[in-house]
Amino acid sequence: MPTALPRLYAHPFSSYSQKALVALYENQVPFDYRNLEDPQANEELAALWPMRRFPVLVDGDRTVIEATCIIEYLDLHHAGPVKLVPADRDTALEVRMLDRFFDNYISTPQQKVVFDRMRPEAERDPRGVDDARAMLDIAYAWLDQRMATREWAAGEAFSLADCGAAPFLFYADWTHPIDSGFTHVHAYRQRLLARPSFKRAVDEARPYRSYFPLGAPDRD
Repeated sequence: MPTALPRLYAHPFSSYSQKALVALYENQVPFDYRNLEDPQANEELAALWPMRRFPVLVDGDRTVIEATCIIEYLDLHHAGPVKLVPADRDTALEVRMLDRFFDNYISTPQQKVVFDRMRPEAERDPRGVDDARAMLDIAYAWLDQRMATREWAAGEAFSLADCGAAPFLFYADWTHPIDSGFTHVHAYRQRLLARPSFKRAVDEARPYRSYFPLGAPDRD
C-alpha cells in the first residue's frame, strides 16, 4: 500500500510558505500542496493548528509548524542531493545564525510595514513603521558587507539560510527598496531569483500579486 505524501498547508504568495516550498523544490520532494486559497484547506489547517499560521507540514502522524522547522524536518526525513543543513556542526551553526538574521531583521520589519498598511488609518503606527524601515537599512548594510566575498549566505553551498533569504529579500525590496549602493545585496537577490526552486515559487505566486497591500511593483 503506497505511503501518503506529506501535506503542506501553505499559500503561494506567503513569504514563509515560499521558504518551505523552496526546500521542497530544491530536492524535488513529492508532496500534497494544500493551497490555502481553498476553503477546505483552511478548515483543515484550523483543525491542525489553532494559530492558523502557515506553512504547516503533516507527514504521517507528525505535524511540523514553522518554516525553519519544516526545512530541518525535510532535511532529516526527506533528504535529497541538496543538503540544506550542513553535517558539519560549525557550518550548520552559521547557517542557523543567518536563518535567524533573515527572519528577525529582514522579514520581521518588512512585515511590520506591510501589516501596518492593512490597518485602518486611525490605528496605524507611523513610529513603528519608521523604526522598521531603519532596521531594514541597517540589515541591508550589514548583509552587503557579508555578501561581498560569498555566493550564498552561509558556508559554500545553498542552504536553509538561502531558503529564507529568497522570499524575504524579494518582498523587502518591494516594501523598502534596497539602496542602489548595496550592490552585493542586489546581486545576491538576483542569484536567488535565478535559482530554479525560487523562480518556481515566484511564478506560482504571480496570480496573487494584487494582494500586496503596498502595490506590487511591475518587476521581478
